[in-house]
Amino acid sequence: MDYLPIFADLKRRPCLVVGGGEVAWRKTRMLLKAGADVRLVAPEINSDFKQALQSDEITLLAQEFSPAHLDGIFLAIAATDSKTVNALVYQSANQRQVLVNVVDDTKRCSFIVPSIVDRSPIIVAISSSGRAPVLARLIREKLEAILPQHLGKMAEIAGRFRTKLTKVVNTLTARRYFWEQAFNGRFSEFVAAGRDKDAEQELQALSRKVEPKGQVALIGAGPGDAGLLTLRALQLMQQADVVLHDYLVSDEVMELVRRDAELVSVGKKAGFHSVPQEETNRLLVHYAQQGKRVVRLKGGDPFVFGRGGEELEVLFEAGISFQVVPGITAAAGATAYAGIPLTHRDYAQSTMFITGHLKPDGDQVDWSTLARGKQTLVIYMGLMKACHIENQLISHGRSIETPVAIIERGTQKHQKVLKGQLSELTDLAEHAASPSLIVVGEVVNLSEKLHWFGKQEQQVQHTAVVRLA
Repeated sequence: MDYLPIFADLKRRPCLVVGGGEVAWRKTRMLLKAGADVRLVAPEINSDFKQALQSDEITLLAQEFSPAHLDGIFLAIAATDSKTVNALVYQSANQRQVLVNVVDDTKRCSFIVPSIVDRSPIIVAISSSGRAPVLARLIREKLEAILPQHLGKMAEIAGRFRTKLTKVVNTLTARRYFWEQAFNGRFSEFVAAGRDKDAEQELQALSRKVEPKGQVALIGAGPGDAGLLTLRALQLMQQADVVLHDYLVSDEVMELVRRDAELVSVGKKAGFHSVPQEETNRLLVHYAQQGKRVVRLKGGDPFVFGRGGEELEVLFEAGISFQVVPGITAAAGATAYAGIPLTHRDYAQSTMFITGHLKPDGDQVDWSTLARGKQTLVIYMGLMKACHIENQLISHGRSIETPVAIIERGTQKHQKVLKGQLSELTDLAEHAASPSLIVVGEVVNLSEKLHWFGKQEQQVQHTAVVRLA
């Protein structure tokens, strides 16, 4: 983040504008709308400035800029045709710790002015950090078309009602529920129709029946790429009071969680301290019984080796409301990004998903079924048991030359794919890190043609064990 986006209160604060042309006037008009005490330095001024001076909206200090003009100034804008003058304004402002913006010169800006969608008191600001102002303007135009004009009126009525609400609804959580119901319900419809009195009465009615009830949303976060989240998942993540998340949920996805939600890591990871499943179950019930909206965020899909069913059983026994939002499981996401189709008319007529948490001695897995040809075998969490998997598949009839792939950090920008033959699986696993997915089957060979992850993918071809030495 190159700049911290803030909204400054400029009411009655002295602000300096250096320059008297059209660009300077646009900046001045913006400052006046914010209530600033605008002071002007310019040798020549256009008709807009002349009219503003005549109506005492601004004050003309001088025709030539002097560093002393910055004394006591809150922020300054330089918008002249002279690079020398602009540079002097910037240097003098920096020396006095005054915020300064030199128009169209990002290197000489301690603050920048964003593109603005004005639905006062609702303000939306868009910035490209000075790199692509036209793109920021195009985004603003799209938002102008999307955001209704009555947003400002809604905010004004809501602002007047806030004090009344605190006397009736005691908790922050309950008040947030109240406003979400209001802004998404009849209150919004009444304001849009210009029925302000009905809108205020609707707020009164809603305030008498706010009863926040705890609930849990079990959400699949997908394999890592935030673009694979469902719309429903994003909506619930933005509404959450508490988020219990796994290690497998990527930082990119976590960035989309509501900013002031409480984040609780309950992940399990080999070699790291893990939260027992029983404790995770207890926390889900604990937070929900406090009346909070809880999101249980799991990597991939919660019902594919995610123990989501176990957690929902606990919630059911506790009488807690819940819902499930499926996610793209790693087998579907990671293989797609690596160019490995799970099925293919010529190479694989079926796909099997298994977990790598196998017991080397006496496991109950039907290896003869897993070792069949013409099928794709996808193994979750299999790195630590790669040797056992390799031996069992070969001993039950799968060819040692069967193509295999290990996909590390699937769908993420650092995705890595290691490929070889089944007889080399153990060696490949030693060069991979969790989280990884193992794929066994002839479809792996298609990745040369079909992978589309491009420059973000680091593919490692492995055709002989000796290359790893």
